[in-house]
Amino acid sequence: MRRLILFSCTLAALAPAWCAGLEPLSDAALSKVQGRDGMSFNLSNFAMQGDAQLRYYTPNDAASFSIGNLATSRSDDVSAPFQDPYRLDVLKSPNGGADIINLAFPQNAAGKEVWQVAYDFGVDANGKNVSTSILLKDLVYTGGGLQWSTPRTGDGLAFGYALRSDLGSLTIQPNGRDLPNEQMVLSGVHVGAVDAAGNPIAGPWRIADVTTQPGIFNSRTETDGSTRLHLGIDWPDANGAAIGRVAIDNLSFHSAASGANVTTDLGASRIGAIQIQYLDVKFRP
Repeated sequence: MRRLILFSCTLAALAPAWCAGLEPLSDAALSKVQGRDGMSFNLSNFAMQGDAQLRYYTPNDAASFSIGNLATSRSDDVSAPFQDPYRLDVLKSPNGGADIINLAFPQNAAGKEVWQVAYDFGVDANGKNVSTSILLKDLVYTGGGLQWSTPRTGDGLAFGYALRSDLGSLTIQPNGRDLPNEQMVLSGVHVGAVDAAGNPIAGPWRIADVTTQPGIFNSRTETDGSTRLHLGIDWPDANGAAIGRVAIDNLSFHSAASGANVTTDLGASRIGAIQIQYLDVKFRP
């Protein structure tokens, strides 16, 4: 199927969410796009909020973790609503493997597409239930994207991820949004690519790549018969792992649990050059 679909979707609901409808494009907008295998789309005034919850249980139901109470919205570049879309393409693997689904984020050079996100992350294990709220304010993606494919061996999902972003603040509230008396705040978080000398360059940090350094998400059965979720990133090919940078303008902790407001300011932090050569994480029940 060779076609290009451009649409503007307004989504504002509690749950479920609905698309407000398709908007016709002018001849000027259509003349600037080219058809190819895939789909291009843009979200206009996207907003979603609800109390739905996604929960994963271990095989014996001994433990679980969940993500829920999502609230998210995005502002837009109203002067150019269709000139910088998301792009979803199906690509052939260069090494003869399975096809690759590639989702490319907008370049967002003007930084006018800004996300606000809040959700709760919960863990239920060993008779205890812990819920933590995560709040992301003024999140700006400028390039990067996601890839999905079939792993080279075994079951699961192979993935790639490239990221260039600037985040106004990341707030972690261990007692939930209703009790923000304890929280950690990372202000001004910047992630991107660097060259071999460690100098920042205008591009995303390719954390994982389906072709050259694939990530993997699957389940693994251990020698004792237990099954665990597994997240990993394989060793890179001969070209080596991509180099990235992470900078935090300010890190602080705030506590009011004892009745007195106490803020501990740790200042700025920076990793000028970072590589992920190999990652292997197993979630224990």
